[in-house]
Amino acid sequence: MLSQTESDISEVGSCPRVVVIGAGISGLTAAYTLTCQTDAQAPAMEVLLLDASPRAGGVICTYNLDDVILELGPDSFTTQKPSAIKLCESLGIASRILPTDERYRRTFVAYKNKLHPLPDGFFMVAPTRILPIIGSSLFSFQGKLRMAMDLFLPKGDAGLDESLTEFVTRRFGAEVLERVAQPMLGGIYTGDPDRLSMKSVMPRFIELEQKHGSVIAGLAAERGKHGSKPGESGARYSMFVTLDEGMNVLVNALSSKLPPGCLRTKATVEHVKAGVQGRPWDVVFSDQSALSADAVIIATSAKQAGHMLLSTDSSLSDDLKQIPYASSAVINLIYRRSDIPHALDGFGFVVPRKENRSILACSFSSVKWGNRTPADKVLLRVFIGGALQPDLYGFTDEQIECLLWEDLHTYLGLKALPLLSVISRFPDAMPQYNVGHSALVERIDQALTKYDGLSLAGNAYRGIGMPDCIASGQRAAQAVMSALATRQSST
Repeated sequence: MLSQTESDISEVGSCPRVVVIGAGISGLTAAYTLTCQTDAQAPAMEVLLLDASPRAGGVICTYNLDDVILELGPDSFTTQKPSAIKLCESLGIASRILPTDERYRRTFVAYKNKLHPLPDGFFMVAPTRILPIIGSSLFSFQGKLRMAMDLFLPKGDAGLDESLTEFVTRRFGAEVLERVAQPMLGGIYTGDPDRLSMKSVMPRFIELEQKHGSVIAGLAAERGKHGSKPGESGARYSMFVTLDEGMNVLVNALSSKLPPGCLRTKATVEHVKAGVQGRPWDVVFSDQSALSADAVIIATSAKQAGHMLLSTDSSLSDDLKQIPYASSAVINLIYRRSDIPHALDGFGFVVPRKENRSILACSFSSVKWGNRTPADKVLLRVFIGGALQPDLYGFTDEQIECLLWEDLHTYLGLKALPLLSVISRFPDAMPQYNVGHSALVERIDQALTKYDGLSLAGNAYRGIGMPDCIASGQRAAQAVMSALATRQSST
């Protein structure tokens, strides 16, 4: 097929060719940005988007099953970073954006085999309000006092790249780390708090500490601008949205805007190297056929990018391969509402490592968005694996289902089996922003400056969320357009 793909594309013509490798959200956005560019200074170009899988979208995958909407991968994005919202507006799908149900915007934390509400206004690693903390059952009296010491402690060294464990214990103590920060942030990144870089995963808390001398004081001062709404805890759920028929709406909208023939699936790229066919770059496929290009955007994992660039720059390749990844799985479970004793009066719960359980978190998906199931059913999304539980990822489906049932029985009182269970595995899909990550990314960026028309995009560098990936694809596209325009003006 790849030879046929190559033979179908003429190597003759004055139009520059840009090849985007990887049709996840970053690659799709890069290709869309390139094909929709309106800058009069940018040259017209031919854009090809390649992906090894049979479909576009990467980890985004929605299944519409009868009257249930299942998200096998990510199910939402934040409005706090505007790139995703602006992209939806550009695609004409902004009217299909759904907010979370404001009645239930709170999180529970598993502690001693029970679910405890995260105090009102508690944001990730710190409270924005003091009074709700006082009556919380989640923290001891000593833990509450230690948390309040953040108001009086001196600022840390802004230049130090601290781990999540180091920062949170220094500011708030061990209880906040073990009962909230580790399951909340560790769950988002499926990472090890002893290794996750605070500078890379939550730089805003460092900024608050430096600006206000206290994270709590900083959050309180900025509550009106960035804070949670009353009754909200955990993530800023008022800032999270989805699309009415699932995240595939975004993938389909992007794909439909690409020119005919732009997207090529089942196209496995092995190498990207200096061109020998008249253009600066050669994209070499698994069958050793090659496609020449004037510019290349690699929007795959950092590991895959490192492999592709080995013959171009071994040092850059090594740096890309240094970014570690974790594997995880998402399990969609459909239950009868009558089979779940818990009130489900929140958006889900997280499970600290100290609980010694199998699951990382459980999201009440049909509570967040009421259109996911009929009223008599409930959709739960359970997460396992990650850097702290690598072995669980390799368990059989039957083993995983048994472990889930035990944990859900403990925390939700479940006794019945689900009507449907769908397990989705994502091998090496979550990059780990460990201590030193920002310096590593800067080194990668510096290495790229040596190569005209080569750019990287994806979740491995400056953010794992969908808005981050979209912004990454847009930056890569802009860099390529700038390089092509400069090259054209100099000839």
